[in-house]
Amino acid sequence: MTLDDLIETFALLESWEDRYGVIIDLGRQLQPLPAEAHNEQNKVRGCMSQVWMTVAYTEDDPPRLIFQGDSDAHIVKGLIGVLLVIFSGKTAREILDVDVEATFSTLNLAQHVSVNRRNGLYSMVERIKQLAQEALAAS
Repeated sequence: MTLDDLIETFALLESWEDRYGVIIDLGRQLQPLPAEAHNEQNKVRGCMSQVWMTVAYTEDDPPRLIFQGDSDAHIVKGLIGVLLVIFSGKTAREILDVDVEATFSTLNLAQHVSVNRRNGLYSMVERIKQLAQEALAAS
């Protein structure tokens, strides 16, 4: 699924209950994160739930960042899925150039998640952007 697909899907759904269903489905579709990746190094700080994120790099020039994530909470796992739709497969520069506020506004996301989940969502975005910054600095 692309970001445009997600935006279109959300636009077609009238209720946030239905949109949460899409978000949960995105979480169910995530590739399983290996057990050994559930460690302190990959843990995202600032989330109420347990969240882990990893990154791999393609051989492209510049490399693209491929994120994986997992959580012990269904909605949070779905939010990871949303973030992967937005960020995974992009170059570090593309990731850093994403206007997160505008994207969340287009999805009407920030207004429909609890304050704690919103804080966790932004903690995950910070982690993704930090990994992109590190990749950019290393290139």
